[in-house]
Amino acid sequence: MADRTAAEVARRLGAVPADDEDVAAIIDDLGPHLDRQTVVGVTEVPGGCVVSQPWGYVPHTPGVVRRLSAGTLCYGMYDNPKGGHHGTVFRDGVMEEGDTHPGGGGVYPDDPTEEILAAYLYHHHAVAYCCARTSLRLTDARGITGPPDMWLRLPEREWRN
Repeated sequence: MADRTAAEVARRLGAVPADDEDVAAIIDDLGPHLDRQTVVGVTEVPGGCVVSQPWGYVPHTPGVVRRLSAGTLCYGMYDNPKGGHHGTVFRDGVMEEGDTHPGGGGVYPDDPTEEILAAYLYHHHAVAYCCARTSLRLTDARGITGPPDMWLRLPEREWRN
């Protein structure tokens, strides 16, 4: 998410800090925790924030990305072990692109020059592609591999819409 802080992420999502013991239990046992989908990590990086969930897809859902993108640009990506990288791009609460394949390298003749260049520069590097599209400048891997600056618990709601 471009140009926003972790505090702004929490505010936009209506989230509260997650209990450290709950997060540790989720990490230790990624089994069927009923509440594990409501916990996300947030890391501030130059240019904005990375919202992550090492065990799930919630940061990629339209309900999350739409709220985060108000007044800015947000790229939601899910790395599906069975189906590759899937992304959505929202700007100011509106989906601009859906079912993208970040880092997939596919370009079309009518694509903007910047998109063609990014597709080639970040071919097979989905995370780098998403960061470049949102102007995030990660200085280390912490935003992706963790630990995040903070863990947040999202309110119970349907995030897939």
